[in-house]
Amino acid sequence: MKSFSYRYATENDTQLILSFIRGLAEYEKMSDLVVATPELLKHWIFDCKKAEVVFALEGEKEVGFALFFHNFSTFVGRAGLYLEDLFILPEYRGKGYGTGLLRVLANIAVERGCGRFEWTCLDWNKPSIDYYLRLGALPQDEWTIYRLDGERLKRFAEGK
Repeated sequence: MKSFSYRYATENDTQLILSFIRGLAEYEKMSDLVVATPELLKHWIFDCKKAEVVFALEGEKEVGFALFFHNFSTFVGRAGLYLEDLFILPEYRGKGYGTGLLRVLANIAVERGCGRFEWTCLDWNKPSIDYYLRLGALPQDEWTIYRLDGERLKRFAEGK
């Protein structure tokens, strides 16, 4: 990594954001689950302001991205920062860009007064798990994530 730099995404970056999302999905062997479009990303990230994106740069080239949003802890009584996705292009891994992005997000969390900075990691992703442990992150293995989506979400909302 030369000198680390980053920038926030703008509306003009929706196609680039989608390309990073697809790269992450391919890495996670979940490409068939990506239904996002540039239009959806523009609407939810930029129009509705439900998430933010930061890019890691090598020179002028975007080599990684982090998509994050605020959540809230009732126990802490403050907002937290939740990292949804972090992805570095394969040819730029191991150069510190992931650490740089995590540090940017940690600083954002501190500057905004957040009580926590959290993310999830797939159980099979041992290199990432080992890396997060080296950072000092603590796994929250007493929690299980539950999800309603697609038709299950619609059926439940309709009382079925």
